[in-house]
Amino acid sequence: MNLYSKKQRWKVVLLILAACIVLVSLWYTNVIANKIREEERQKVQLWSEAIKRKAKLVNYTQKLFANLRDEERKKVDLWASATSKIPTTDNTDYLNFLLNIVTNNQTVPVVVLDNEGNLSVSRNVDEKSLQNKATLRKLIKEMGAAYDPIEIEYIEGSKLYLYYKDSKIITDLEETLDDIINSFISETVINSASVPVILTDSSKTEIIKLGNIDSASVSTNVLLQNRLASMELQNAPIKLKLENKTNFIFYEDSVILRQLKYYPYVQLLIIFLFLFIAYLMFSTFRKAEQDQVWIGLAKETAHQLGTPLSSLMAWIDLLEAKGLDHSTVEELNKDIKRLETITDRFSKIGSQPELESTVVTDALEQTISYLKPRVSSKIIFDILPHETNNIKAKINKPLFSWVIENICKNAIDAMDGKGKITLVVTDEIQQIYLDITDNGKGIPSNLHKAVFQPGYTTKRRGWGLGLSLAKRIIDNYHTGKIFIKRSQPNSGTTFRIVLKKQ
Repeated sequence: MNLYSKKQRWKVVLLILAACIVLVSLWYTNVIANKIREEERQKVQLWSEAIKRKAKLVNYTQKLFANLRDEERKKVDLWASATSKIPTTDNTDYLNFLLNIVTNNQTVPVVVLDNEGNLSVSRNVDEKSLQNKATLRKLIKEMGAAYDPIEIEYIEGSKLYLYYKDSKIITDLEETLDDIINSFISETVINSASVPVILTDSSKTEIIKLGNIDSASVSTNVLLQNRLASMELQNAPIKLKLENKTNFIFYEDSVILRQLKYYPYVQLLIIFLFLFIAYLMFSTFRKAEQDQVWIGLAKETAHQLGTPLSSLMAWIDLLEAKGLDHSTVEELNKDIKRLETITDRFSKIGSQPELESTVVTDALEQTISYLKPRVSSKIIFDILPHETNNIKAKINKPLFSWVIENICKNAIDAMDGKGKITLVVTDEIQQIYLDITDNGKGIPSNLHKAVFQPGYTTKRRGWGLGLSLAKRIIDNYHTGKIFIKRSQPNSGTTFRIVLKKQ
């Protein structure tokens, strides 16, 4: 198994491990969130039950209040009846009985007026109010608004008009009941703690009270209805009856619960961002270290090759002086020049190479002319277009030639030493496209990027550095791009190099 395959396997293992950690974290956090959510819902349910019971108490108090008012009405009717019969009775006992009824009214304020509106009798009314005519008129008006006056047949041809209002007991009870209802409405909101609550009328269009909700978010009827619909989706509204009116309590999950619901995702996002930034930093440092090792190795190789090259050149001069066959010497010189080119290539790694404006097809022809005699005669090279063209780009010839050699050698291996390699140069206004196509085995689509990774190779004795080196040279030194344009298994491969046009 090569280095790239091992690295890929480790990546998969680590990815699966990370996914497991994430899933376990999400699961555990959701378990906690669900427990808290359930506890909060139970609290809301208990709170709603308490409200319902309190509403029952309020309704019961209202009934008692109504019963007291009915009892007072009966007392007033009885008082009026006794008053009407006093002038017409001669029976002393009955008279005393009637007078007793009249005098026993110690609570209900009563004012009796004659036909002309003059004060006749009063009971349980402040004397000061009776002495001032304006105050008396105001009192009569107030009583008449509360209850219709009772007509009393006093003596033949004479009538009295009895005005009355609720006793102080009922007034105090009414105030107490109002306080209870107002307190109840406030507690409806306050006791909900952090739970957003809206108390509406029976039509669900008027807000009576709201808590933990921005009033601007329900300022219009449309916004209110949207919010109520959203709340109703989460929890069924609680129906209440107060003072014979139906009210509805709408509530939803608290802000804390909603935050807790999304907390694990936010937490994981922050962790992932942290890990991603850390990965980028360590990857940058690692890449910089690898580059330093790569550069150091390349320069050391160039340095090591320099000494034997000088020695070989001296030996060739010596052999030539001794009369060695000229053709042999020429071939040796070619190989030495090749070694010099290789040394020059390695020496340029890590430094900014000089780029010269060069006709691309010329550089290709020079490289192919070197490769042809050194590969199988069954390999056909074709540079298109065939006519002379002067498309130029800024390149470093030794390094650019190295890229072409690496791609072509890979293509030859893919074709098993038999096939055709086509090099097509295309002028695209500001850029130059160089497509190198073979009819070899092809590369699966999932490996189109992997082939440029250091260490990736399908050869038993390969190092997996050729295409990686080609990408470095094109991307870093020529500010261009290199990628697989198309490739299908058993249908060949096309590499594309993009260079800036000169």
